[in-house]
Amino acid sequence: MSKHFFGDTAVLLGRSLRHITRSPDTIITTAIMPIAMMLMFVYVFGGAIRTGSDSYVNYMLPGILLITVASGIAYTAYRLFMDMKGGIFERFQSMPTARSSVLWAHVLTSLVANLISLVVVMLVALLMGFRSGAGVPAWLSVAGILILFTLALTWIAVIPGLSAKTMEGASAFSYPLIFLPFLSSAFVPTDTMPGPVRAFAEHQPVTSIVNAIRALFTGQPVGTDIWVALAWCAGILAVAYVFAMRTYRRKIS
Repeated sequence: MSKHFFGDTAVLLGRSLRHITRSPDTIITTAIMPIAMMLMFVYVFGGAIRTGSDSYVNYMLPGILLITVASGIAYTAYRLFMDMKGGIFERFQSMPTARSSVLWAHVLTSLVANLISLVVVMLVALLMGFRSGAGVPAWLSVAGILILFTLALTWIAVIPGLSAKTMEGASAFSYPLIFLPFLSSAFVPTDTMPGPVRAFAEHQPVTSIVNAIRALFTGQPVGTDIWVALAWCAGILAVAYVFAMRTYRRKIS
């Protein structure tokens, strides 16, 4: 059964990736908004923001990476919605394929597409002056956090992708996720915020994830931030996966 599942998922993943290569504009569009934000914050607002960091691009890059993922998963919901409306799921279910392989192919496609977008954003950040003294273990840790974060948000995207009534509704859920980094330590230190906003910012998942990535990039001790970040990502992933699979089973039953 496991071999059947993995083989079917690999075939369907190839199908989805071919669609991505035929329309690379989705990856380009995903990267454009975070790059535009990075340019605006660094070259327009950066001089007026005091973060205690030598380079503002170094300070705000972790938040931009999270925004890149949040904007990219909107396309996952869109692709799922289009496949649902086009009857692709029913067509594959009538064939001898593993029931969940179609869904997993979409999830893995989202992971690959978002990782490519993250690499593009990182390259632009390097051109803008981003520098890191992090070693290989730190870079691998950053990659692990971003992969886990991407999977968590992708499984959230699966739910509206399967259940939305309109194309706009399928992707609109990503807007609050894109806005969330602005209420965190992504762009300014939380101690500059008024009391209630600061309390929210310091206890929401983005702040711990951003702080952990920032510490890894700069070679500073990560403290408890990395464990809090991993706990948030794993918790969101687990809850989103359960609800997504329930929605999927209800839709294909």
